[in-house]
Amino acid sequence: MKRIVAVVGGLLLGAGAVMADQKIAVEQDNLMRGQAKSMYDVIGKMVKGDIPYDQAAVDAAIADLEASVPKIPTVFATNPKEDVKNATYGSSPKIWKNKADFDSKVPPVSKAIADVKGKIKDLDGLKVAFKSINDRCTDCHEVYRVKLK
Repeated sequence: MKRIVAVVGGLLLGAGAVMADQKIAVEQDNLMRGQAKSMYDVIGKMVKGDIPYDQAAVDAAIADLEASVPKIPTVFATNPKEDVKNATYGSSPKIWKNKADFDSKVPPVSKAIADVKGKIKDLDGLKVAFKSINDRCTDCHEVYRVKLK
């Protein structure tokens, strides 16, 4: 009887750990997806001409990025050891092997956002801002993001 209780307890602990890992992975994925929505679904589509320039949408996207980017080191503090199911991209284990370098990639993104905030007044300004911010995002993505599919 003690063995059965121990086995069931072990299985429940293991299941709890897997669910916790998935919760952390989803939180990380949601943060990045939110930033991608602002960066690519709003700003990027305007830059490409897929949607018309909209100052209010630009300001909201920049404000969202400004608020969410500094959260990256905290949200990525724990290695979930698994990826979000059916995700296209995931986090490289390199993040937790070199956390200081990973964290050092965030301030340049925040600075790029701060440098353009309030200065974007038209499509040409948006194009410059997009490149500036995107280049800093790419500095991290090249090393710490992996394509899963």
